[in-house]
Amino acid sequence: MKIKEIIVVEGRDDTTAIRRAIDADTIETNGSAISEETIEKIRLAQEKRGVIIFTDPDFPGEKIRKTIASKIPDCKHAFLKKQDAKPSSGRGIGVEYASPEAIREALMEAHTMETEMVEWITQEDLLTAGLIGGQKSKRRRERLGELLKIGYTNGKQLHKRLMMFQITKEAFADALTIVLQEEEDA
Repeated sequence: MKIKEIIVVEGRDDTTAIRRAIDADTIETNGSAISEETIEKIRLAQEKRGVIIFTDPDFPGEKIRKTIASKIPDCKHAFLKKQDAKPSSGRGIGVEYASPEAIREALMEAHTMETEMVEWITQEDLLTAGLIGGQKSKRRRERLGELLKIGYTNGKQLHKRLMMFQITKEAFADALTIVLQEEEDA
């Protein structure tokens, strides 16, 4: 399987994991202090072939994602589930620990954040759904992010992420139904 876009990852181990899963080119940021030279490489890659930002599902990974997205719009974003990014040995989290299947799935689900945002889901909807301000909110947001392929967010960022990816009320409702049903069944 070959991917046309260039995949932006954090480091060499991520590149190795990507190449075990698919035939693709990568650009490594080498941490969250992304140099202007690296930003220019990513900008050129976006112009020529397109870019998929594929960072670790943790705070530094989100910081890198936001930095790139703020400077280079229209990149695609791929997200790994946290449980797919954990090593079998315990400590750490990252793309380098993901299985080839999890990497392929995340990359196939990559999508673009919208710059012209329509508010399909309100803060009130999130509160009513128990996604913010409740005991089960964190787990619900985590599962919702997995189902909608938008990654995990805290309560403050969920609304923004839903808008950026233009998640419709219907898609939100369908995913929320699954989350609540799974809770009942547990």
